[in-house]
Amino acid sequence: MTGKILSLLIVVCAVVAGGALYYLQVYAYYEEVETTGEDVRMTAVASGEPEVIAYDGFEGIDADSSPIRYRACFTTETPLAELSETYQPYGGAVPLEAPGWFECFDAGALGAKLEDGSAMAFMGEENIEYGIDRIVAVGEDGQGWVWHQINHCGEVVFDGQPAPEECPPPPDRY
Repeated sequence: MTGKILSLLIVVCAVVAGGALYYLQVYAYYEEVETTGEDVRMTAVASGEPEVIAYDGFEGIDADSSPIRYRACFTTETPLAELSETYQPYGGAVPLEAPGWFECFDAGALGAKLEDGSAMAFMGEENIEYGIDRIVAVGEDGQGWVWHQINHCGEVVFDGQPAPEECPPPPDRY
């Protein structure tokens, strides 16, 4: 009888711990991003500085637990051709998965659009936090997405290696 009770207790603890871990990873740390009117910025070719673009319908989430948990969606009426002439493209953009409940951001569908050319990725803001770039992608239909991605400098430094010469010096915490 004692063995059955202990087995049941272990199973119950495992289910509770698994449920808590799932909740913490998918829901607990995310907060809605309150729009400031300057949430969607892209780096201009001419100046090399991030500029606010005209956008509407902004939805965003972020978490303090990781600098790459930022995700956002928006729409813009600025034609993709105009954006591509004005702002720096971003090669190697890989959209990161968003929690399933954040329905406007589908990384798989966005990745397919980037591959087939029906969407383009742009540099939003380089080193928004050391080693992290903010990427903005816009589709032909005006739908837009924003996420954070680790850049070359971040990959090296976060792996415990010294920063390459072309990278800014990392903060003391790395």
